[in-house]
Formats: sequence, structure tokens, C-alpha cells
Amino acid sequence: MADLKEKLKLLPEKSGCYIMYDADRNILYIGKAKVLKNRVKQYFQKQANRTQKVSTLMSKVVDFDYIITNNEIEALVLENNLIKKHKPPYNILLKDDKEYPFIKINLKKKFPKPEVCRRLVADGSKYFGPYMVGISAREIQDLISAAFGLRTCNLDMDKIPKNHRPCLNFHIGRCKAPCSGNVSEQEYMDTVKKMTDFLGGNDKEIKAELEEKMKEAADREEFELALYYKEKLKVLDKLVRQQIANVPKDLNIDVIALASSGFHSVVSVLMVRGGKLLGGDKFVLDEVNLSLNGAFESFLMQYYSSSQIQTDEIIVNTDTENLGEIESYLSKLKGKKVNIVNPHQGIRKQLCDMAYSNATDYLVKSQSEEKRKYNMTQGALNQLKDNLSLKKIPERMECYDISHISGTDKVASMVVFTNGKADKNMYRRFKIKTVAGNNDFECMKEVLVRRFERFKKGEDISFKKMPDLIVVDGGKGQLKYALEALNEEGIDSEIISLAKRYEEVYMPRSEKPFILPIDSEGIKLLQRIRDEAHRFAITYHRKLRLDRQTASELTKIKGIGKERAKKLFGVFKNIENIKKASVEELILKGKLTAPIALNVFNHFNDKK
Repeated sequence: MADLKEKLKLLPEKSGCYIMYDADRNILYIGKAKVLKNRVKQYFQKQANRTQKVSTLMSKVVDFDYIITNNEIEALVLENNLIKKHKPPYNILLKDDKEYPFIKINLKKKFPKPEVCRRLVADGSKYFGPYMVGISAREIQDLISAAFGLRTCNLDMDKIPKNHRPCLNFHIGRCKAPCSGNVSEQEYMDTVKKMTDFLGGNDKEIKAELEEKMKEAADREEFELALYYKEKLKVLDKLVRQQIANVPKDLNIDVIALASSGFHSVVSVLMVRGGKLLGGDKFVLDEVNLSLNGAFESFLMQYYSSSQIQTDEIIVNTDTENLGEIESYLSKLKGKKVNIVNPHQGIRKQLCDMAYSNATDYLVKSQSEEKRKYNMTQGALNQLKDNLSLKKIPERMECYDISHISGTDKVASMVVFTNGKADKNMYRRFKIKTVAGNNDFECMKEVLVRRFERFKKGEDISFKKMPDLIVVDGGKGQLKYALEALNEEGIDSEIISLAKRYEEVYMPRSEKPFILPIDSEGIKLLQRIRDEAHRFAITYHRKLRLDRQTASELTKIKGIGKERAKKLFGVFKNIENIKKASVEELILKGKLTAPIALNVFNHFNDKK
């Protein structure tokens, strides 16, 4: 800590970003500061009102760096870029691929069609949306087709075949069939204009159109078609009801509200387009920022950097010190002035209150969910440390299981839980190499010895870090042989075994098993990792057994040896596909000669 004290003294009184590291030089948190010296020092000062998340972060921080910027807006942008690049575990992480759907119509094309898309491109198209949670862009696209009869096909309208016939959509009244010359380009574009007017807020004409079509279908006793139009009217009604009272039809704004309980925070986003509420979304701010406003600013920067800015006005329910800088940044990003407003009266204040109400409601639900997740993970780890008297909280747990049938196709699994959650990228599986017959004890020892030797070589990312706690599936016998592996390899990780029948925990320092309360989160976590290890092992065992059995089935065929059987599996993936393959497929895809392909085909097809 002496080095940190010296570094804290040398912090500059300038704006910039700071980066916090753990003992392995992993980035834990990235923040921005108007004055680096003041902000970073706050993290290292003991405060009674410090949140649990900040305390947990600071218990892991062993070093920090900083980058000086010319001004606060540069610090905001740099922080956002660094978070996206490094994805620190204690920062807000919004998914870049969370893009909402739009309705697009390219007016530069001949006989344009409405399409659903998720990316905006400067191609002269008109875009309507975005359609968030609560409104389906696909439903609206279908509604447009039903009411206006615009085409939905991918035909090149400049290259229509001479013998072309219109598709079924024309015959059931869902398309004007410009492909067959039934409508002129001008008439079609007049209909397109009606469609864009509808998406812009004028919904009266479309209702009359759908009602007329429903009546005509019913008069012709085409009741299925009439029902189809009735369903479209329900979709229209749902959309019309999204109109907010007293909101001008040309109003296009984003409404963003923050709600916090002091421990948890939620942001609610509502999108108003053409005076209609096109849906909303909610985000939990899971960040260790000392300032709630700072976390909100970080959210705004990430949210608008990862999606297109479709509005000139953003309504928020809180003032932060950097709102002006964020406004300037977003204006530059959009290429047009963007206003960020915290309203105190009028319709904008009502919309803000609506968003805040949504955020508050979700906050209550997310707190219950957050508590449940905490109990299942960090709470369970704390219980295990206390109840089993472990040296430290087992942040990395590894569980091992053996699977075979009467000593054949013997395999083992290694599953990894990090901070109480399955870390599937770290899972590994083993084929037993040295143990003959049916001996689970020796199999467990072999696997652990191989795992520890791989750790010493440092070749595989999953083996580079030793576990805080090893869990073996079984009782005293499995634990005894696992301990031999630890001692022979000089490994000091803590280890237990979990016997399934009574969920007894065996520990090296005790002859008698330890029984955890059956409803405790600690035993539930042990059960989850044990069951996952069992699933992973038995899945691998079944695969090997099936491969062996099917390979032996193939090698019975004249001309097919082990190598050819292996290659056929590589091409066709499984025995069922080989059975279904024609002689031609076996020759062309399987690279077999005609006589051998015929042998394979006849073997699985009753020698027809």
C-alpha cells in the first residue's frame, strides 16, 4: 500500500480516466474524472456510506493507472471507448448488438417495398421507428401489406421474365402485383405515400381500408381472409392506443429516467415517434461508480454510442455536471444539434414521470432478482467459506466426475464455476489413458495429476489458474486418491468430496462427513457444480460410445476400414446421415469409389 500512497500523492489535478487493476493485472474498473486527484483518492478513503460493490472492488484493487485528457468531454469519450474495449467486470456493459428494428422503404428503387431492418444506412431510404419492447415491427410490416397491397417479394422489377405470373398474394388481395403490370408506377407510389403517412401518424385511412376489405371478404364468404383482416385491425388498434393524449403528432423524443434505491439503480427508456409510444426498455446500472450521476452519464454515452441517434431531443429526469458535454458529443456524433432537457412542467414532464414510474417498478423487481442471484453466487460462496472453514472465499471452483460403463469408454469431466457461476469456456474433458478396468479411484487420481501437470506447463488458459476449491464427485475413496494427486504434485488447493446419497461433504481434516443444511445456498451451489460435472462427463461418454459403436458398424462393410469410417463421420457428421445418403452422395461427398459406395448403400438399404 506504500506504493499506492505515493501514487495517490502524485495524481494530477486534471481531467482524465483512471484504470484499476487486480493482482494479475486484470482491469477491474475504468472511470472518468473532472479532477483525477480528487476522484481517485475517494476510492481509497474509508467511508461509512460506501456501497458493498465499491467495497468488493477495492478489496481486489492492488494498482491503478490514469490517462490525462484535455477536457471533460475527451474524458467521457475515452472512458466509453476503454470500457467497450476492455469490458471491465465492475462497469456498465451494454451490448453493442442490441439494435431495435425499423421499417425501411427505399424510395430510390422502382416499386419499393417495406422492409424490417436493424441498421440505418445513408441510402436515401425513409426509416420509421425504432420499434422497442411492446411493439412488433413484423406485425406492422404485415399490417402495411394487408392494408396497402405493397409487394413483399425480392423480384428485380427491371428484369421480370416474359412468362411471369403474379403470386398468391395478388389473388388474395394482399399485393397489387406491379410485377404483372396491374398497377402503374405512379399509382403504386401514391400508395407508398399513404403508407408513409400512416407510419408518420395518420392512421384513420388505414382503418377504413382494412374494414372495407374485411367486409368484402365476408360478403364473398371467404371467412378465413375476413378473419385475417380482423386480426390486422386488432394490431392497428394496439398501435393507435399507443397515442399519448395531448402529445403533438410530430413529436419525436427519447425519454430516459433514472430510479435508485441507494443500492440498486435502473434506467427506463421510452421512445416517442409521431406522437406514439413505440415501446420501451429497462437497464440495471450495475456499476461501482461513486457517483450515481456518473453512472447515469456512462449509461448515456454507451447507449447512444452503440445505436443510431434517431431524435433531436432527449428528455432526462436528472441533472448531471457533464450533461452539457454529453449534449455536445451526441450533436457531433449525429451531425446535427441534439438537446438534452430536464423538464419541470408540461407534456415532457408527464412523459418523464411515466418513464420514472416504469424505472421504479422494474427497480423493485430487479432488486428481488438481484438478491436471488447474490444468494445463489456470492452469498453461497460466503456460506461455504464459513461453514467449511475454508482459507478463502472459493472464487474459482473446479469439480471432477468420472463416467464409464463397466470400465469401457472411461472419461472424466472438469467443470469450472467462477464467482458462483458456470464458466463454460473453462470446461475441459479427459479420456482416461492409464487405468485398466473399472476403478473410479485411480481414474480420479489420473485426471487430477494430468490437470496439475498442465498447470505447470501453462499451455491451456483453463489450466493456467489453480482453483481455490476442488470438488470431487464421490465419498471418502475418491477424496483419498484425489488427495494423493495433490500431494504428489505439490498443490495446496483446498479439496472436498460430495457423496450423492445423503449429500455428505468429506474433508481431508475430518474422518466424519459434514452435513450442510439441505436448504442452504452453499449446499445448493455444490449440488449445481456436481450435477453439471456429471452432465458434462456422461455426455462425453455417450458420444464416445456411440462413435465406437457406429464406427464398428461401418467397418463391417467391405472396403471400409477405420480411417475411411472416420472420414465418413467427418463429412456426414452421424450414422443417420450416412444411412440416408444416396450412392451419388457417398461418391461425391464421401470420396468413395463406386463399388464401395454401393456396398455402403446396400448395407443400410436391405441390399436393394
